[in-house]
Amino acid sequence: MPSSGTPQHNKAMELLEQVQRKATKMSRGLEDLSYEERLSELQLFSLEKRRLRGDHTAAFQYLKGAYRKDGENLYSKACCDETRSNGFKLQEGRFRLHIKKKFFTKRVVKHWNRLPREAVEAPSLETFKVRLDGALSNLV
Repeated sequence: MPSSGTPQHNKAMELLEQVQRKATKMSRGLEDLSYEERLSELQLFSLEKRRLRGDHTAAFQYLKGAYRKDGENLYSKACCDETRSNGFKLQEGRFRLHIKKKFFTKRVVKHWNRLPREAVEAPSLETFKVRLDGALSNLV
């Protein structure tokens, strides 16, 4: 699991992942499968992917104007329109402090720019979630 914060955060994530591992083993017929196979059978994501899904869902809502007052200057669109994947690339900010690299906006931009055009241009939040799930299921 990639590091995504403080040692305390990483420890908590490891503990939660252990709980999910044990819980998925309780499902009949899945005891002998690997953790990843159990998640796939149960149509679940790992905790890291679930966090990423939540981050992207919030970002989509900000970008579509759901939080106009709070999210006005949260993201900036990349200047070039010549993009290969999605047509709504976000610009990555520069941070001097190492701790800011773990901020919500920094975490989202890296993965957002890799999402397919169909996902970021979804007409509604529900459509976005369905398309995002498809993109996340293709991640290793």
